[in-house]
Amino acid sequence: MARCDQGYLCRVCGEEVEQITESTLYLRYVIGEIDPEVLHLAPESHLRCTPTLAQFIADERFEAIAPVEDAFAIDSLDPDFAAQRKELVTRGYRRLWEIREGRARIRAVNQYPLPEVIERWT
Repeated sequence: MARCDQGYLCRVCGEEVEQITESTLYLRYVIGEIDPEVLHLAPESHLRCTPTLAQFIADERFEAIAPVEDAFAIDSLDPDFAAQRKELVTRGYRRLWEIREGRARIRAVNQYPLPEVIERWT
């Protein structure tokens, strides 16, 4: 396959990240953790390959991952922080589904982030 025909490769497993709903890069962009100016330079990985982020997704479309077992495990974090993080990451994940399914009527990448992220960046 030509390089231009291949999508982003996961920095963890080396496989192609085929859907935006599998993307750590785009989830982090949508929730405001990656600046639009460096989006094209940031590394990519599958959500499943990034359990410290994936553990915060509470959506029926995302199959639960094995519990994280270190200092970054959701149960080891401050409960208020964990709840806020879960709400934000889940909203971001749902936004990725809106984009994937075309329900968000988003045409440009700079419109992908959550509304409060776009507001903060403008």
